[in-house]
Amino acid sequence: MNIFTGSDQTSVEPRLICKPTALAKYLLQQCSSLARPRLASWPRGDPHLQTLSSLLCGQLRHTLEFTRDHLLLRDGGIVALDWAVGTRQGGTSKWKRWEGRKEQQSEGKLGCFSSTPPILLLIPQSWGGTTPHLQMLCHQATRQGFYVVMFRPRGTAGCPLTKARLTEFGDPADLEQAVQYIHSRHPSSMLLAVSEGSGSGILLSYLGECGSSTYLTAAAAISPVLLGQLWFETAMPPIYRSGALFQRKLLLDRYSSSFKAVIDVDRALSCSTLKDFEETLFCSSAQIQQRTSMPRVSSLNSALRPGSHAQQGVAASAAWTLGERAYAAKNWDSYWDRNEPLRDADEVAVPVLCICSRDDPILPPASTLPLPLFQNNPYFLLLMTDKGGHCGFTLEGHDKVKEGSSGNEEVEESNWSHAVVLEYFRAVADFLGREARDVAHCGGAQGEFSQSEHKNRSSNRAPPRRRRTNTMKRPRPQAPGQSSGNAEEGNFMWRRSYTR
Repeated sequence: MNIFTGSDQTSVEPRLICKPTALAKYLLQQCSSLARPRLASWPRGDPHLQTLSSLLCGQLRHTLEFTRDHLLLRDGGIVALDWAVGTRQGGTSKWKRWEGRKEQQSEGKLGCFSSTPPILLLIPQSWGGTTPHLQMLCHQATRQGFYVVMFRPRGTAGCPLTKARLTEFGDPADLEQAVQYIHSRHPSSMLLAVSEGSGSGILLSYLGECGSSTYLTAAAAISPVLLGQLWFETAMPPIYRSGALFQRKLLLDRYSSSFKAVIDVDRALSCSTLKDFEETLFCSSAQIQQRTSMPRVSSLNSALRPGSHAQQGVAASAAWTLGERAYAAKNWDSYWDRNEPLRDADEVAVPVLCICSRDDPILPPASTLPLPLFQNNPYFLLLMTDKGGHCGFTLEGHDKVKEGSSGNEEVEESNWSHAVVLEYFRAVADFLGREARDVAHCGGAQGEFSQSEHKNRSSNRAPPRRRRTNTMKRPRPQAPGQSSGNAEEGNFMWRRSYTR
């Protein structure tokens, strides 16, 4: 397998499209799964069959045990963090706690993870449900010694909704507070994150807004939504559009009485496309008609005017924590000015692996992928396959679940993207450890990524700022004195200067 810097490759093997840095070359050397596609062929490899199976069908749905932490946010909302702690044995009601991490670490399976188990943060689809695909990744990660925690956005998966406010597609504020909380609980553990499908919206937004201040060491996105506005505006096959809308409407209908003073719930529930539904929820241009038709029966209703904090169910005292998102977006375009996942891509300071398939039936065509981002930004890597569906990537001749000798259910390595992601995290951790040792040995030698360090030092101790509009359309500028030849050589020192 080679590193491709163009888009005209037609090889049937997975293609790694990225800037040829030292990390990219190291991944090719250390990640054997990159050169081992063995993806299932038809009929099992049919993109629709893989997609539906990964999102709806699976034998792992009720075999995992979680313990939940509720996190109170600054604006009074609540998100949940589900920690994987055990698995049900052989279809019985008994649960087995995972206590084998130390034994797994002693066997050297985790490499540089052996001292302290890393934490893997899983970010589900934007509607918050746990798919069999994500359940399988949870199983695989825990078997390999990761501590796994699943992020639950406000109001989803049984998480109580204490504010009449839902999370916008690319709003990373809740995720940022969750990451800070996890780090405070486990300060010595490496923190990694992987998103599934539309969950990439908040993960990529978070990485861009936090920049080098993030506590994450690396991230991955399986079948990510890289261009949010395009995804909402592209026609989706009816079966997937109906499923996604049903999940979103189910959440809204559950709290309809709380939202009726804020949005036109009936209009939202009658929407037939994801675009209309999202616009009705978050854009004031779609709410003007509803506001003007509301009877002015109280001072509270009259306070629901464009731009008021009450319009979003947020007290004025908490509005500063939300910034511009304390107000509904003026229109559809302004909504994406602040929510496009890659709007701050040039601020990302940790490696991000995106795994995509050309036959994905849910995402826009592969020809719309922002390839210049991966060709020019050393932090972004795109792993492209010809088949795999949406969050599918099933391996040939493997079953999802097998019976162990003790009668316990065990997960076989049946998903190629899971194997790649976990191997990628181990390789990145090992690579960064080597780089840190080299820097210490050289007494802090200058490196290729000193541009990021220099930039962040100049803004040290500065308060978090809301970014500008979409910046991923332009190439990342080179640091002063850095030639394109050096960039091609990949003489990088992957260091970060933490600004908070």
